[in-house]
Amino acid sequence: MTQPHSSQNDSEMTQTTTVGSRVSPWLARLLYPLGRYIVLPLYFGRIEVSGQENIPRTCPVILAPTHRSRWDAFIVPYATGRMVSGRDLYFMVSANEIKGLQGWFIRRMGGFPVDTDRPGMGSLRHSVELLCEDEMLVIFPEGGIYRDQQVHPLKRGVARIALEVESLKPGSGVKILPISVKYTQPYPGWGTDVQVKIGSPLNVADYDDPSVKKSSEQLTTDLEAALKDLHEERLSEDSLPISTA
Repeated sequence: MTQPHSSQNDSEMTQTTTVGSRVSPWLARLLYPLGRYIVLPLYFGRIEVSGQENIPRTCPVILAPTHRSRWDAFIVPYATGRMVSGRDLYFMVSANEIKGLQGWFIRRMGGFPVDTDRPGMGSLRHSVELLCEDEMLVIFPEGGIYRDQQVHPLKRGVARIALEVESLKPGSGVKILPISVKYTQPYPGWGTDVQVKIGSPLNVADYDDPSVKKSSEQLTTDLEAALKDLHEERLSEDSLPISTA
């Protein structure tokens, strides 16, 4: 059974809320096949995925997808989760997205909230803890949902969290995996096609500048460039098979 992860507060924290996350074993066993074989194929048209060979099977990984819809919380696990990589995903999710039925499922499938305007220390610390335990963590580096087809400036939180993990656990091999998620409609409705392109992981240990600020800036710049390369590349139906993994 997957145990809950939790983050405890201390005198250095600027907020008192304890942040934790868990993956419900019984719900994961139910939802992954249900989503992969019934819900997503019936709702969407073609779901095309490429680059799954780039997903690390071990080591701490931050999945860094573009954010275009609340459906991303289901599409990213479809493309990278336990039925593909054999690994559960944890999610840092904007607090205003964890609402209603979607929120109920997200909280029980590894999701935990963050204030994207002023991230609390609890959320950041919990992210570091998960990665230090060699988990896979999804963080949307653009911050919010954007309905256009452009990659928007990234927040530096992803780089800072990754560098903190590398500092606390040298040699852990923490990676950042860029992922482009595109829909053929700005507000995905029934029959919308989905294209997911997974890039080569960035090795955080390569960003070892003594200045943390310079390292985080360079890592963020490189991640943004990788996402743009993926997102702006014309995706051919002939080159992207429908994922059945």
